[in-house]
Amino acid sequence: MKSKILPFLIVTALAAGCVDIPDFDDTPVIYYNGISQSTEVDENTGKNVRETVTITVDFEDGNGDLGTSPEERSDSNWKAPYGNWGNYELVTARRGADGKWIEQILSEDQFSWMPILKPDGKPGPLKGKLDKNSYFLYTGSSVPTWVRFKVRIRDRALHVSNQITTDSILVPIPR
Repeated sequence: MKSKILPFLIVTALAAGCVDIPDFDDTPVIYYNGISQSTEVDENTGKNVRETVTITVDFEDGNGDLGTSPEERSDSNWKAPYGNWGNYELVTARRGADGKWIEQILSEDQFSWMPILKPDGKPGPLKGKLDKNSYFLYTGSSVPTWVRFKVRIRDRALHVSNQITTDSILVPIPR
Protein backbone atom coordinates (compact mmCIF):
# COMPACT_ATOMS: atom_id res chain seq x y z
CA MET A 1 0.00 0.00 0.00
CA LYS A 2 2.85 2.40 0.91
CA SER A 3 4.44 1.82 -2.48
CA LYS A 4 1.29 3.17 -4.23
CA ILE A 5 0.95 6.26 -2.03
CA LEU A 6 4.55 7.47 -2.39
CA PRO A 7 4.43 7.84 -6.22
CA PHE A 8 1.06 9.61 -5.89
CA LEU A 9 2.51 12.10 -3.39
CA ILE A 10 5.55 12.74 -5.59
CA VAL A 11 3.38 13.37 -8.68
CA THR A 12 1.06 15.63 -6.66
CA ALA A 13 4.00 17.67 -5.29
CA LEU A 14 5.48 18.07 -8.78
CA ALA A 15 2.12 19.13 -10.23
CA ALA A 16 1.64 21.70 -7.44
CA GLY A 17 5.05 23.16 -8.23
CA CYS A 18 3.95 23.71 -11.84
CA VAL A 19 1.11 26.09 -10.97
CA ASP A 20 1.79 29.53 -12.43
CA ILE A 21 1.16 32.43 -10.09
CA PRO A 22 -0.16 35.41 -12.08
CA ASP A 23 2.21 38.35 -12.35
CA PHE A 24 -0.19 41.31 -12.12
CA ASP A 25 0.93 44.87 -11.45
CA ASP A 26 0.28 46.28 -7.96
CA THR A 27 -1.81 49.02 -9.58
CA PRO A 28 -5.23 47.51 -10.33
CA VAL A 29 -6.28 47.04 -13.95
CA ILE A 30 -9.92 46.78 -15.04
CA TYR A 31 -11.56 45.54 -18.23
CA TYR A 32 -15.08 46.20 -19.45
CA ASN A 33 -17.15 43.03 -19.11
CA GLY A 34 -20.71 44.19 -19.77
CA ILE A 35 -23.77 46.18 -18.82
CA SER A 36 -27.28 44.91 -18.17
CA GLN A 37 -30.55 46.32 -16.94
CA SER A 38 -33.79 45.16 -15.44
CA THR A 39 -37.09 46.92 -14.85
CA GLU A 40 -38.95 46.79 -11.53
CA VAL A 41 -42.71 46.87 -12.11
CA ASP A 42 -45.40 47.72 -9.54
CA GLU A 43 -47.48 44.54 -9.21
CA ASN A 44 -50.67 46.48 -8.45
CA THR A 45 -50.55 49.04 -11.25
CA GLY A 46 -48.33 47.33 -13.82
CA LYS A 47 -46.33 50.56 -14.16
CA ASN A 48 -42.55 50.70 -14.32
CA VAL A 49 -41.05 51.86 -11.00
CA ARG A 50 -37.29 51.62 -11.32
CA GLU A 51 -34.60 50.64 -13.77
CA THR A 52 -31.61 48.80 -12.28
CA VAL A 53 -28.43 48.99 -14.33
CA THR A 54 -25.59 46.59 -13.50
CA ILE A 55 -22.10 47.48 -14.71
CA THR A 56 -19.66 44.54 -14.66
CA VAL A 57 -15.89 44.94 -14.83
CA ASP A 58 -13.15 42.35 -14.59
CA PHE A 59 -10.17 43.29 -12.43
CA GLU A 60 -6.60 42.20 -11.72
CA ASP A 61 -4.42 43.37 -8.85
CA GLY A 62 -0.91 42.15 -8.03
CA ASN A 63 -1.08 42.39 -4.26
CA GLY A 64 -4.84 42.00 -3.75
CA ASP A 65 -5.26 45.11 -1.60
CA LEU A 66 -8.74 45.99 -2.81
CA GLY A 67 -11.75 47.07 -0.75
CA THR A 68 -12.62 48.56 2.61
CA SER A 69 -14.40 47.35 5.71
CA PRO A 70 -17.58 48.97 7.05
CA GLU A 71 -15.58 50.20 10.06
CA GLU A 72 -13.06 51.94 7.81
CA ARG A 73 -15.81 53.55 5.75
CA SER A 74 -17.27 55.08 8.91
CA ASP A 75 -13.90 56.56 9.99
CA SER A 76 -13.50 60.05 8.45
CA ASN A 77 -9.73 60.07 9.15
CA TRP A 78 -9.30 56.78 7.30
CA LYS A 79 -11.43 57.99 4.36
CA ALA A 80 -9.72 61.39 4.00
CA PRO A 81 -6.94 60.29 1.59
CA TYR A 82 -9.58 58.87 -0.76
CA GLY A 83 -10.83 62.38 -1.57
CA ASN A 84 -14.24 62.72 -3.18
CA TRP A 85 -14.86 59.31 -4.75
CA GLY A 86 -14.03 56.42 -2.44
CA ASN A 87 -12.49 53.31 -4.02
CA TYR A 88 -15.00 52.83 -6.86
CA GLU A 89 -15.64 55.75 -9.20
CA LEU A 90 -18.76 55.71 -11.35
CA VAL A 91 -19.21 58.63 -13.74
CA THR A 92 -22.57 58.80 -15.52
CA ALA A 93 -22.63 60.38 -18.97
CA ARG A 94 -26.00 61.40 -20.42
CA ARG A 95 -26.46 62.12 -24.12
CA GLY A 96 -28.06 65.51 -24.63
CA ALA A 97 -30.47 66.54 -27.36
CA ASP A 98 -27.50 67.93 -29.30
CA GLY A 99 -25.81 64.50 -29.24
CA LYS A 100 -23.04 65.59 -26.86
CA TRP A 101 -22.30 63.59 -23.72
CA ILE A 102 -22.64 65.38 -20.37
CA GLU A 103 -20.67 63.70 -17.57
CA GLN A 104 -21.36 63.86 -13.86
CA ILE A 105 -21.03 61.81 -10.72
CA LEU A 106 -24.57 61.31 -9.44
CA SER A 107 -25.10 62.17 -5.77
CA GLU A 108 -25.83 58.54 -4.90
CA ASP A 109 -22.52 57.52 -6.52
CA GLN A 110 -20.45 60.29 -4.90
CA PHE A 111 -18.68 57.99 -2.45
CA SER A 112 -18.76 54.42 -3.70
CA TRP A 113 -16.99 51.66 -1.83
CA MET A 114 -16.34 48.04 -2.67
CA PRO A 115 -16.00 45.59 0.22
CA ILE A 116 -12.70 43.93 1.07
CA LEU A 117 -12.14 41.43 -1.71
CA LYS A 118 -9.43 39.37 0.01
CA PRO A 119 -10.67 38.83 3.58
CA ASP A 120 -7.60 36.85 4.68
CA GLY A 121 -5.50 40.02 4.16
CA LYS A 122 -2.58 38.06 2.72
CA PRO A 123 -0.79 39.89 -0.12
CA GLY A 124 -1.01 38.14 -3.45
CA PRO A 125 -2.52 38.35 -6.91
CA LEU A 126 -6.25 38.77 -7.14
CA LYS A 127 -8.50 38.50 -10.19
CA GLY A 128 -12.27 38.62 -10.46
CA LYS A 129 -15.44 40.50 -11.39
CA LEU A 130 -17.08 43.52 -9.80
CA ASP A 131 -20.75 44.40 -10.25
CA LYS A 132 -21.98 47.91 -9.50
CA ASN A 133 -25.67 48.82 -9.59
CA SER A 134 -27.07 52.20 -10.52
CA TYR A 135 -30.77 53.01 -10.22
CA PHE A 136 -33.07 55.21 -12.28
CA LEU A 137 -36.62 55.94 -11.14
CA TYR A 138 -39.60 56.27 -13.43
CA THR A 139 -41.45 59.48 -12.66
CA GLY A 140 -44.20 61.43 -14.41
CA SER A 141 -41.53 63.61 -16.01
CA SER A 142 -39.07 60.84 -17.01
CA VAL A 143 -37.96 60.58 -20.61
CA PRO A 144 -35.95 57.74 -22.14
CA THR A 145 -32.33 58.93 -22.28
CA TRP A 146 -29.12 57.30 -23.48
CA VAL A 147 -26.47 56.95 -20.78
CA ARG A 148 -23.09 55.31 -20.49
CA PHE A 149 -20.67 55.04 -17.61
CA LYS A 150 -16.98 55.44 -16.87
CA VAL A 151 -15.45 53.31 -14.14
CA ARG A 152 -12.18 53.38 -12.18
CA ILE A 153 -11.19 51.63 -8.97
CA ARG A 154 -8.58 52.40 -6.36
CA ASP A 155 -6.70 50.07 -4.04
CA ARG A 156 -5.79 50.54 -0.39
CA ALA A 157 -2.41 52.05 -1.36
CA LEU A 158 -4.39 54.63 -3.40
CA HIS A 159 -3.18 53.28 -6.75
CA VAL A 160 -5.83 54.22 -9.36
CA SER A 161 -6.73 51.82 -12.15
CA ASN A 162 -7.27 52.61 -15.79
CA GLN A 163 -10.71 53.96 -16.72
CA ILE A 164 -13.17 52.00 -18.88
CA THR A 165 -16.29 53.23 -20.68
CA THR A 166 -19.40 51.07 -20.98
CA ASP A 167 -21.77 50.65 -23.87
CA SER A 168 -24.77 53.01 -23.97
CA ILE A 169 -28.19 52.04 -22.65
CA LEU A 170 -31.62 53.70 -22.49
CA VAL A 171 -32.91 54.66 -19.01
CA PRO A 172 -35.58 57.00 -17.58
CA ILE A 173 -34.22 60.45 -16.66
CA PRO A 174 -36.42 63.24 -15.22
CA ARG A 175 -36.66 66.32 -17.45
